Formats: sequence, structure tokens, C-alpha cells
Amino acid sequence: MKIAINTRLLLAGKLEGIGQFTAEIFQRLSQQHPEIEWIFVFDRPYDEEFRFSKGVKMVSLFPPTRHALLWHIWFQFSLKRYLKKEQVDLYISPDGFIPLGLKIPSLAVIHDLNFVHQPKNLPALAGAYMRHFFPMFAKEAKRIATVSEYCRQDIADSYQIDKAKIDLVYNGVNPNLKISPSEEQEKARAKYTNNEPYFIFVGALNPRKNIEGMLAGYQEYRESGGKAHFIFVGEEMLLRPAMKKAFELHPYQADIHFVGRIPFEDLGPLISAAQALCLVSHFEGFGIPILEAFQCETCLITAKNTAMPEIAGSAALYCEAKDHHSIAAAMLRSEDPEARAELIRLGKERLRNFSWDKSADMMWESITKCLAT
Repeated sequence: MKIAINTRLLLAGKLEGIGQFTAEIFQRLSQQHPEIEWIFVFDRPYDEEFRFSKGVKMVSLFPPTRHALLWHIWFQFSLKRYLKKEQVDLYISPDGFIPLGLKIPSLAVIHDLNFVHQPKNLPALAGAYMRHFFPMFAKEAKRIATVSEYCRQDIADSYQIDKAKIDLVYNGVNPNLKISPSEEQEKARAKYTNNEPYFIFVGALNPRKNIEGMLAGYQEYRESGGKAHFIFVGEEMLLRPAMKKAFELHPYQADIHFVGRIPFEDLGPLISAAQALCLVSHFEGFGIPILEAFQCETCLITAKNTAMPEIAGSAALYCEAKDHHSIAAAMLRSEDPEARAELIRLGKERLRNFSWDKSADMMWESITKCLAT
């Protein structure tokens, strides 16, 4: 049996959310199921680190998918032609893109519909392409997988698709990211804030992450007597002028640190040493930093909207993403060491529901359903 995977987001040293999802799940499944010929299809030269087992065949098809026009060429012509030639039994797309008219069973992973609900968060052409084609991809796929019950319902409602066709495959969290020894935490605190306490945000700096709202909440927190600094870890992505202005005019600018992408070995100590991790987005289909906070035994501040409550459960200080007073109040509540300790305990319990091993099992169930009929 041949199963082909769209692995174009497996980029060595640059694994973002969907790339991490692809790597973690199909490393496990390719090793657990050697009876299957796994075909990993890339859109540029691939790295051998992604050959997870002897049963993996790796191919690269032209052209590299660097913008929407090239997406169309790669999926509708290069990939479609290759899949037909190889006579694969199933095509899986971890980023949801499907060659239309393929006539081969396909499983599309649609992580969320952010591009529908938050259209300004993507480049105009990319967003327009996705809003036009994803309803077609969703209808043409034999099955759909998604990462939260919130997204499962959202896809069903937005695209008028039977929920029975949509399978739940949660994200996991990197097992190598964990609470760090106290001496490593002290080094991280000394390096980034000169030993001062701090909040931390981890993720791409784009509008849906609510950077402006967190900065406004942080200002009120400081004006209310809070002393912690604020560290933002992540690269810029569609950083609007208003977001830059919010930082440039911030009265506590000296205590706000945009550190960009940092080495993975620094991330565990940096999260572990934080007073709280803040994920107060306008939209999250899952929110992997929630699990990263739990795994590093750090207090979590998150928003009440979209999938965040589903993932965090009772193990978070909740606030309203659009209300900076609410964000400031959550930051102030995180000053209480007893409250933090209880949330950390609850987070460790909540984390038992999520792992990449469980995610791989959920994906295999979805694959089995695709192949059964």
C-alpha cells in the first residue's frame, strides 16, 4: 500500500506549527507501520533528517511553493500528475491543500479557519486563494482532520460539512521542552531581564496574536504596581505599524524585550523561569504554547475565545482578549504564588491529555477510516 504525504513544510531548522505536526506524527506512523510505503513529497531539495524510517521514499517536485500562483501550479499540476503516476492509495495533506479532481482518496488536515475569520492576518493574495479554494478542498476530501473540537464545529458550520466526516487529531508538545533546573532558570533570567521577573509570549508576531492588547494590558499592570518585565519570543509576521507604534510609545519600553527566534535549548529555561506565559490571541485553532507552559510548569494566562479554553481547561488565568483591563487583571493575579502553584498543578494534570503519541494514534484512526470504504 502506498500513502503519499504533502511534506512541503518539513524545512530543516524552520519547523513551524504545521511542519512540527507533520514531523511528529509521520515519524511515528512511518516507524509503526513498515508495511506501508510512505512517500514524502517536497517542493524543494529535502533534508535527510526527515527520512524517518527505511519505508520512507522522498521526492522533490518543482516548483517551490513560495506564493499562491506557485501553490496552484504545484498542487494542481506537479503533485497531481505524480500521485496519479505512482498510483497511491491515499494522499494526506497536513496543510489542507488538495489537488482538485484527483480521483484518489484524500485526507485533508485543516488546522483552523483563521483565514476566514481573521482575513487581515494573511497577505491579501494568499488569503484570497485560501478563502476561494478551501471550501472545495474540504468538500472533495474523503475525510478531514482538525486539531480541536472548536475547529471541528467551525469547519462543519462554515463549509456545511457533516461533522461525522471530520476527525479530531490534537496537537502534542515537544517532549524535549520541559521544566529546567533552577540554575538554568537563573541564567535565563540573568541573560534576558537582569534577574527581574517577567511574562513571556512565544509565537509569531502577527495581528491575531494580539500584541497590541498585551502591551496595553502590560502598561496597566505596571501602573497598578506590577514589576515584571515582558519578553516576546518569535519572528515578525505582518507586523502592522500600529503594533510597532504601541511599543515605540510604551512608557515601560525599557522592560519589554523582543528577542526574535531563539535557540531551542534556551526556550525551556526561559519559559520555566517566567512568572507566566501569556497567550491572549484573538484566534487560536489549538494553541501549542498552552502545552509548552504546562510542560515547563509555568503559570498560564490565556483568552476565553476560540479553542484556548478547550485546551487549557481549568489550568489557566482567563481574560478577554479585546479588553486590556482584563489582561492586566490576569497579570496582577499571577503575582500570587499560591495561585500560580495551583495552576501549575492543574496544568501538569491537563497535560496528560496531550502527546504526539496520542496524536499519531488519532491520525491513524482517521487514516483507517479513509482506507476502509
